[in-house]
Amino acid sequence: MVKYMIAEQLVGKEVVTTDGFDLGKFVDAEINESTGKLSALVIEPNVDSEFVNKLNVKNGKLSVSYNSVMAVNDFIVVDRKGI
Repeated sequence: MVKYMIAEQLVGKEVVTTDGFDLGKFVDAEINESTGKLSALVIEPNVDSEFVNKLNVKNGKLSVSYNSVMAVNDFIVVDRKGI
């Protein structure tokens, strides 16, 4: 059974990697206009994280492919390899 969540419920959730790095907080999503499917998470990055500082942050936001999402519960967990 597929579980659906309202995007509003995700806003503000912490986004972490499978190996424990705190990427920041979920603020928005990118949607593919052709298919209507979620393509990426937009994250307000954790500026205190050395790991995040090595990533490609544009306009103060970090974009992570939806394919990297492993789990959504208390945190949004993403595979670090897909970042």
